[in-house]
Amino acid sequence: MMTGAARDGTAGAPDARSPLQEALASPGAWTTVYTDGAGDTPAGSEATKRGSLMDGLAQAGAPEADREAVATALRAGSGVASPSARYLLVSGGSIAVDEHFAGPRRGQDVLTHAALPFVIPLLRHRTYAPRYLVVETSRDGAELRLERAAGTESEQTARVEGSTDALPKVQAGGWSHARWQRHSEEVWKHNQAEVAGSLERLVRDARPAFVVLAGDLRARQLLRERLPADCTDLLIEVDAHTRADGADPGAVDRAVSEALDLGLQREIDEVSAAADAGGGERRARGVAAVVEALQQARVAELMLDARTLEADPRMAAETLGALDAEPWIRDGAPALGAGREVARLPVAEALARAAILTGARVRILEPALAPEEPMPDGGSPPTALLRW
Repeated sequence: MMTGAARDGTAGAPDARSPLQEALASPGAWTTVYTDGAGDTPAGSEATKRGSLMDGLAQAGAPEADREAVATALRAGSGVASPSARYLLVSGGSIAVDEHFAGPRRGQDVLTHAALPFVIPLLRHRTYAPRYLVVETSRDGAELRLERAAGTESEQTARVEGSTDALPKVQAGGWSHARWQRHSEEVWKHNQAEVAGSLERLVRDARPAFVVLAGDLRARQLLRERLPADCTDLLIEVDAHTRADGADPGAVDRAVSEALDLGLQREIDEVSAAADAGGGERRARGVAAVVEALQQARVAELMLDARTLEADPRMAAETLGALDAEPWIRDGAPALGAGREVARLPVAEALARAAILTGARVRILEPALAPEEPMPDGGSPPTALLRW
């Protein structure tokens, strides 16, 4: 029997917009906050820090209702150990997006009130936060957890409670012992078949980047034998019985950390190879080429080098036009029938917004994963893998 609870409330029609897409498509008055999460400092120091942040929002022009919503959210905390980062998107006193990430901020604080949200800080964390599945199995069942790297709690959990109608293989010898051995093995096989079914469903529905498998050795063997190839290809096995008393809880964490680093590098290499194939016919490189591809909704993946991001988005020297309808972005004179320009955004913000609104994936590449040969100004130009 499987029991579980989902935390992600974004389910709906396949073409339903996410809260972030809704915000990006709705020009108006948006307050963006990107700051440190709650620290280990005394309560008085935390209150002082929040007061300074509120002053900064007031100077940015955020209305009182937005400031109160932010203050309430920050006082409530996130339950994440320090260091951590917090991203809030607010309009009309209502919070549209509230995400917190384990680990320090990536880049400077952002406190803005503008016609459109600023999303680069959020995307920098999401690039390094793929979904993955942790399966800790034993002979009488398993626990399955759908996690997101740098997240603070499981997105979904499920427990398979199998039959316990079996004796461990420590019986006395003889015919009775052999009979119980065979009976126990059949019960364990049945239990792992249930686990395999739950695992398959989660892989199909959530498409995790990888699956970490830990637990009892025999249970792991039986589970692997009952999984299809598309699941076994994702497996990273941890040789630890994590459901046993006294087990090393860090074994799974270490396996996850290694898999995240290797998996992200592999994904980026694959995207780059696909873009470069055929003489680069599915690649757009540079601002002008990427804008043109975004206007045609041809971008599948957009990669931005973190070294080129402006230190402070409010002080950007170069901007692009953000439109209130398709094609969402312009560089120069507007195309016939294009949407109305509602804001000038920093280049990276404008590109990322148009990519998200046209269904593309955006990756912000930190120095460790960015191209080895940067441009003279310290970063590589925006690059896109095209759909066709």
